[in-house]
Amino acid sequence: MATGFRFDLKATDGKARTGVIETPRGEIRTPAFMPVGTAATVKAMLPESVRATGADILLGNTYHLMLRPTAERIDRLGGLHKFMNWDRPILTDSGGFQVMSLAGLRKLTEKGVTFKSHVDGSKHEITPERSMEIQRLLGSDIVMCFDECTPFPATEAQALESMRLSMRWAQRSRDAFGDRPGHALFGIQQGSVFRDQREESAEALQKIGFDGYAVGGLAVGEGQDMMFDVLEYAPDMLPVDKPRYLMGVGKPDDIVGAVKRGIDMMDCVLPSRSGRTGQVFTRRGVLNIKNARHQDDPRPLDEECGCPACRNYSRAYFHHTFRAKEIIQSMLLTWHNLHYYQDLMQGMRDAISAGTFAAWEADFHAKRAEGDIEPL
Repeated sequence: MATGFRFDLKATDGKARTGVIETPRGEIRTPAFMPVGTAATVKAMLPESVRATGADILLGNTYHLMLRPTAERIDRLGGLHKFMNWDRPILTDSGGFQVMSLAGLRKLTEKGVTFKSHVDGSKHEITPERSMEIQRLLGSDIVMCFDECTPFPATEAQALESMRLSMRWAQRSRDAFGDRPGHALFGIQQGSVFRDQREESAEALQKIGFDGYAVGGLAVGEGQDMMFDVLEYAPDMLPVDKPRYLMGVGKPDDIVGAVKRGIDMMDCVLPSRSGRTGQVFTRRGVLNIKNARHQDDPRPLDEECGCPACRNYSRAYFHHTFRAKEIIQSMLLTWHNLHYYQDLMQGMRDAISAGTFAAWEADFHAKRAEGDIEPL
């Protein structure tokens, strides 16, 4: 296992866990939310601003970076951390999900996936070995093994075939990753919504041996109820002493429900994407800054929030700058949303440490149920 990388579980409350992932580039407090820096940037944010929200780690995207500016170029320029001016940990996904969702004319074989770039139509191939090579060139701290993200819905037979292919690719990823002190490799559990397949996948991954384990193939359209059903048992199948990462999740109540069921790490484009489209996450639910009710409102987005958007600007200002298509609204609303997500994670870490997670969760849901403050 990776030297210089370890997970220290500090406290549990029910299935909810809090701890610290130690890496050579710094500590990651769990449960952790990872902002998504798809193309070596969290859109509309400076790296210093992302750090100021409380983020310990960012996610970079193998598929997008291999297409442009290319992993080889980033490597020549000193690696992804230097390239994007982020000196803390970075996790890179394997490229599997984007190949399935974005690329054109893809062909899947035992060897890997060939596909046409969504950028310029050029032809590429990702295999487990190539995915490991790209992520090595990028220099990411946590590398994800190459898998096929099983689509939803899938029949039991389709899910089984897909999961077993991912397990063979997981072994090849492990072999190609080799010995890289200070860098960690995570395996990805598949099996769709089928419990016996999740069990088989978890056993196969543990036989190979990884530094952490992800629950993959969720948040792909199955809905929250079905996702939570799988999370009732899937994390329990993974080692207690290794981080558990739920990929691509999600909304605040998805995150709270995942942590409650034993998940340690999550990522999602939602807070940053929503910031650019005028959707604001607050303790009292989601508000839409486009709505006319905000145009004369001098109050902050969220009275309990300490981010720069809430400290220094009004709802009226954000309504105006959104309507006027000013860049500052994307910057500040993204900052606010990311700050809100990190506040959420800190609240859960504190509650788990104190053994008060159930009360914290009840309060979280009660506040959201109240809805936004009354219009003026």
